[in-house]
Amino acid sequence: MKKRHQQKLVVLSIALLFLFNVPLIFMFNHSGSIFGFPVLYFFIFLIWAISILVSFNILKRYYE
Repeated sequence: MKKRHQQKLVVLSIALLFLFNVPLIFMFNHSGSIFGFPVLYFFIFLIWAISILVSFNILKRYYE
């Protein structure tokens, strides 16, 4: 794996570490809903889905 792909994955991991940190998650822990889902769950699953797409794109470029 090229060094730049490794660096992108490390940056993604560090960003996820900060996004799933407890103080940031508690900012979204309030009553309310987005598309019928609680805001906290929507935030967690949205960030999770985005991280999967970003890592897929990084790894797809690696295997080309």
